[in-house]
Order: sequence, then C-alpha cells, then structure tokens
Amino acid sequence: MNIVKPKSGISFELKKGDLLKVTDIEGSQVSDMLLFNLNNLNEKISSGKTFDYEETILLTEGNYLWSNQSNKMVRILKDTNGRNDFLLAPCDQKTMKHFYDISEVHPSCFNNLYINLKEYGITSDSIPTAFNIFMNVVFDEFGDLKVLPPTSTAGDIILFEAQMDLVVALTACSALDSNGGSFKPIGYEIINKRSE
Repeated sequence: MNIVKPKSGISFELKKGDLLKVTDIEGSQVSDMLLFNLNNLNEKISSGKTFDYEETILLTEGNYLWSNQSNKMVRILKDTNGRNDFLLAPCDQKTMKHFYDISEVHPSCFNNLYINLKEYGITSDSIPTAFNIFMNVVFDEFGDLKVLPPTSTAGDIILFEAQMDLVVALTACSALDSNGGSFKPIGYEIINKRSE
C-alpha cells in the first residue's frame, strides 16, 4: 500500500479500466480527490454534472463521478463506509483563517492538490471542487450544512474503476473539523487490470 502522509498530497496516472483503492488506515481521515482527463486536461471532475446525472448528492457504491464535459470518469465499485462529500471545496489558507483563525501558513488540501498537479501544467485556477472521500457533511431541511467527524473506521475503503485515462490527485486532508480534530495518513493502491 502507498501512503499519503498527514497534511500532504500526491498525484499519479490511472489508466482506463484500472482500479484505485483508497484506504482510511487509522479511521476518521478525509481524502480530497481530483480527476483530470489525461489526454485533455480541460476535462475535469465536476460536482454539478455528477449531481445532475446521478440524481443524488450522497454518492457511494454504484455511482459514477462525471466530468465537466458530461463523461463518466470513475465508477465507485465498493464503499465500505458509504459517506462522502462533493459539496465543499478544498480547504485553503483563507478557509483556515475563516474557520480556525489560523493566520500563519498551514497545509491545505487546495495547496497540496495544486503543488502535486503542477507537473501536468494544471494551474491553481483550474482546481475544481474535490470529491471528499470519507468526509461527513450533514444538512438539515433548511439546507444548513455542518461538518461532522467522519464515520469511517480503520480499514474502510473506497474502490474506483477508471472510465478513461486519468490524472489523479489525492490528499490526506489538513482541516481539523473534517478529520475529527486530528491528522492521519491515507493509503492508496493502483490495481492494474491489464496485468491480471
């Protein structure tokens, strides 16, 4: 298993048909995930298109994540926790100041995604809303949102199948509330279907 260290990120390529397994190693740790079409970096993951086509905001096993060009990017094959978020944007320095009154430079998902995608020529302005694996965002009948600690426990996994060649970026989230007040690693494995 590969490890994303606490408050850090990683990027890699995933070929069509291959599987990506993301593991919450210790429990209660969120991972922000971005997807870009490897052959057309203007095509990227889209929360709005995904909500449109999947007709739900609670995305889990059996759902697809869609691109801004209305193409399927990944299918969720397995999700042992069953709770993920696609509403909230990656935390950045301004959200750290707003929610935690942190003025000094602090690791953030936005910066970790950007740093690890720069090698592909992806700019900071091209970073969309991430798919927040294991993140527990709840909402009431009035639409008010609240971030609660993840319900995921040690060993929970989510398994994706690539529907196109992808650039993937993953983080081990750096926001206190999202992770129940502590920062832990995230595990990931790429399963190459062509070699099986």
